Amino acid sequence: MPHKNDEDQEVGPLPFWSGTITFGLVSVPVDMFPAVQTRRVSSRTFGPEGEQLARRYFSEDGILLSDADVVRGYELDSGRFIVITDDELDKLEPRKSRDIDLRRFVKRDEIPFSMFERHYVLAPGGESVKAYHLLALAMERDELAGIATYVMRGREYLVAIYAETGLLFGANLRFVDELRTPKMIGLPKVLAAEPSDLRKVRSAVKALTARSLDTKLFQDDEEEALKKLAKRKHTQSQDVIEIGAGDDDESEREDVVDIMSILKQRMKGEKA
Repeated sequence: MPHKNDEDQEVGPLPFWSGTITFGLVSVPVDMFPAVQTRRVSSRTFGPEGEQLARRYFSEDGILLSDADVVRGYELDSGRFIVITDDELDKLEPRKSRDIDLRRFVKRDEIPFSMFERHYVLAPGGESVKAYHLLALAMERDELAGIATYVMRGREYLVAIYAETGLLFGANLRFVDELRTPKMIGLPKVLAAEPSDLRKVRSAVKALTARSLDTKLFQDDEEEALKKLAKRKHTQSQDVIEIGAGDDDESEREDVVDIMSILKQRMKGEKA
């Protein structure tokens, strides 16, 4: 959500994390923003009288458990579970840091699509944008991505940093052991194809190939239909439930347009 400065002016959303990209003797301060905004309609569960429902944990005997009664179990390959305490988890947490430790540069197309998880906008932090501009320019020209790690909320993340249109972006990466192999899924072996069959398939693919990407292909028709249904029922005062003010969770609602405006303003702040 946009916030206001000391002069009560709206200046766009606040970053949810700030740090410094570091490698060698290079340091580039950055602010991190979500690269996407949540559009899906939020829903909650209610009882027959319109009361909001909450999740609770019960034992097999039907006894209500408190948070102190709930323990974590780490599952082994054998199917057994090992109890892990909160103190033990705290000791395993990575060292707190504000550095994005850039370990290696690779060609962007060497990173499989299946490894990308969540994308971010990296805005230049601090007063100077010269180092930010130079790094983005060098990476974009050479089509490179930087593989780095950073710590946020007690957890270490693997991230790919890349550049587009003179700006830096980041994408959380999945770890290798999270990806399923074709063998794990049970996919059949690749068989040799007859030339005639291959020509038929290539012809069918060509018939659906467009010269440019149509963004309408990425519209969520089901979500739009759900929104229209909810608005129609609200207009007709049908099945409307009133809840207390201030209950809506808007922590994930970030305006991408405002974020890009912040980037442009900061890039104009100091010419490289």
